[in-house]
Amino acid sequence: MTDVSIIIASFNTKELTLQCIKSIVDSAKQIKYEIIVVDNGSTDGSVGELTKLTKLTKLIKLVKNSENLGFAKANNQGIKIAKGRYILLLNTDTKVKNGAIEKLINFAEETPDAGAVGPRLLNPDGSTQPSVFRLPTISRVITQYWLGKNGLLDKYSPQGPKPDKVESLVMAAFLITPEALKEVGFLDERYFMFYEDLDYCRRVWKSGLKVYYLPRSEVVHYHGASGKKIAEEVNQWRRLIPSSKIYHGLMKHYVINFIIWSGQKWKRLVNTQS
Repeated sequence: MTDVSIIIASFNTKELTLQCIKSIVDSAKQIKYEIIVVDNGSTDGSVGELTKLTKLTKLIKLVKNSENLGFAKANNQGIKIAKGRYILLLNTDTKVKNGAIEKLINFAEETPDAGAVGPRLLNPDGSTQPSVFRLPTISRVITQYWLGKNGLLDKYSPQGPKPDKVESLVMAAFLITPEALKEVGFLDERYFMFYEDLDYCRRVWKSGLKVYYLPRSEVVHYHGASGKKIAEEVNQWRRLIPSSKIYHGLMKHYVINFIIWSGQKWKRLVNTQS
């Protein structure tokens, strides 16, 4: 049986996707895997190059979409045809380090309550990249933006070498266990981009399973590179608004945004007068 199905959703990231696939082949020597690339209507030659790879090896499968269906829907397409016991969602802008995938799977095998497991993400210079979130709540938003406890809702990296239970992980490299697939299911396709990770991790915890950060497994992440083709950086916030409304619900979305807006405005006012 295939140990893991590695699903890569791609959109106009030909070189990054090929680099990511090469890193998997070079690093995953001790497991049986398949790579499923779901292309979201790329126009940069990605499909042609990936088609060549599928002819060279049965380990790589390609799903070709005629348009960009978004991150959640593309990954779900891959999950639905996956034959692996585990599912690893992997961004195109990642490079898997030696043994990283095996370490994720071995930890999950030894941890019955694991629903999702994420590696330590590294910046290209080798430094640790923050990749863990606390789930946003109104009380936490008030604490950060009105009471001044900075960083409470920012991404962070747990300290130390041991595995750590966390509330949420970014989905750049995200292992889903068979138990989570059974109890939680697919990604919520209402999200086109952003909040999929928070939503899935929240559902994992609600199911009684847990989310783990595994620092001994390492993946290099060229942060933001895979999303640059979807929207210019100045317009990324436009994607956040509909996703926030889905995740929080309409009323809570507006309450949270009022707290953030008023807190930031008050801070600017105080800084101007000081």
